[in-house]
Amino acid sequence: MLKKRIIPCLDIKDGRTVKGISFVNLRDAGDPVELARAYAEQSADELVFLDISATDERRKTLAPLVNKIAEAINIPFTVGGGITTREDVSVLISSGADKVSVNTAAILNPPLIAELADEFGSQCVVVAIDARFVDGTWLVCTHGGKRVTTLPAITWAREAERLGAGEILLTSVNRDGTGEGFSLDITWEVCNSVNIPVIASGGAGSPEHFREVFSETGCTAALAATLFHYGIIKIPELKKYLSHYNIDTRC
Repeated sequence: MLKKRIIPCLDIKDGRTVKGISFVNLRDAGDPVELARAYAEQSADELVFLDISATDERRKTLAPLVNKIAEAINIPFTVGGGITTREDVSVLISSGADKVSVNTAAILNPPLIAELADEFGSQCVVVAIDARFVDGTWLVCTHGGKRVTTLPAITWAREAERLGAGEILLTSVNRDGTGEGFSLDITWEVCNSVNIPVIASGGAGSPEHFREVFSETGCTAALAATLFHYGIIKIPELKKYLSHYNIDTRC
């Protein structure tokens, strides 16, 4: 069985790490390079960098900042935000990214997933799905969680896999930043609907939430921001806690 991964996330706006609740009311959480270096030293398994305003501002991801972070860490590094073309991906990989995360652009132009997978390999392509629970259905959101579509999250997850995505980053917009725990229902459904790795995101507030999502769903990784940025728990402490429940994580 694959060992579970613990992944801190850096949401970036105006060059700073920020965090909010359900993607709004953002507050400063620190210097991204310093945070990235600290997480690598704490044995984080991977790092995710999301330029959360790039799409809304119709600009590209901050490649110079990506390069600074890549030089400060020695763990796999996924970058997302404002990616719309193969050229964008080439720039980010040249800047030090190992994988890229696509969201809005992939929804608006699904063949982009296949283009990127053909050019860079499926292992490089992470499709981020921001899902909001609306009237009994989990629907996909675009533009940093601000716009709700009519596309069911399960349908989109299956289509993303068919097109060549190598991994799904599933975020519950309803739980994001609340500390109330991961949305186990949609995470379980997505994990059981695809055959590629799924990263659970949105709502982590305690070690128990990680235990629950790993024990009750098929996700291969769990991502958090607030929990780590504000020192609620350190990654080594979390991994030690999980080991008591026979949940193996990478060292």
